[in-house]
Amino acid sequence: MSNEKEKTMFLQMAPPVVRKASAGGDAVLLAIYPPGAGMGRRFGLTKAEHFVGRLEELDIPLEGEGLSRKHARIFRDDSGWQVEDLGSTNGTHVNDAKVDRIHLNDGDLVRFGVAICKFLSGDNIEAQYHEEIYRLSIMDGLTSVHNKRYFLEFLERELAAAVRQHAPLSLIMIDIDHFKKINDTHGHLTGDAALKEMCRRLRPRIRNTDLLARYGGEEFAVILPATDREGALQFAEVLRALVESEPFPHDELKVACTISLGVAAIDHAQPGRPDDLIKRADANLYEAKRSGRNRAVG
Repeated sequence: MSNEKEKTMFLQMAPPVVRKASAGGDAVLLAIYPPGAGMGRRFGLTKAEHFVGRLEELDIPLEGEGLSRKHARIFRDDSGWQVEDLGSTNGTHVNDAKVDRIHLNDGDLVRFGVAICKFLSGDNIEAQYHEEIYRLSIMDGLTSVHNKRYFLEFLERELAAAVRQHAPLSLIMIDIDHFKKINDTHGHLTGDAALKEMCRRLRPRIRNTDLLARYGGEEFAVILPATDREGALQFAEVLRALVESEPFPHDELKVACTISLGVAAIDHAQPGRPDDLIKRADANLYEAKRSGRNRAVG
């Protein structure tokens, strides 16, 4: 377990990778979203041309809503690897920008419908591949925040430390209001874009000692070490206002979103287990939604 924690800390502290333009050599597409049996699947780009879509007989068959039968092609020319949309219904995006045809660089995120792949190329593909597989075990492929598995490990560790040191610790549970309506009205691509935009807004406000994680679906969590209940409620209000401040953009749409938040703090008289803190924060989240949404309760 200690080696796993050291590796996690290394990944958190590692400097950004400098991305190089792809050359004409070997490259890999790694499926990183949506979760499921296909996540982590590796597609070696060993031919001059590969087709991507939801047909199983294609070179790169992917899963997820919004995929066309033959969605895009990835091909190699003298200048390197390129991706070209084949008139798909929902388009092909590279690093969130809709494209018709574009050169790919090492580390680019390529989205076909809701399916997201990471493009890996260069001299050390194997090392990059194994690092990405490890990242998939602790990170959410869509929003690039930590996943539930890492959240539970982090909370257990921080709760134990808070008990030992008799220090404050708070937890905020977050849920996007009327998220099902967003999906039903505008489609799952817009719903995914809303999740990503919310995390993009919240991440800069999260301290290095805190943790923002996707707990499941449209529910997220923030762990706040060294923060008491009043401080957590004030911080929850800052996050709420950030989300409400302006609509979420997606292609030509502007979608108004709000969040509800439930706050719980450690009770040193009865510190309990991580599940107890989660249950109290979730109960307050439910109360925030029951009493009108777009508010923090704790």
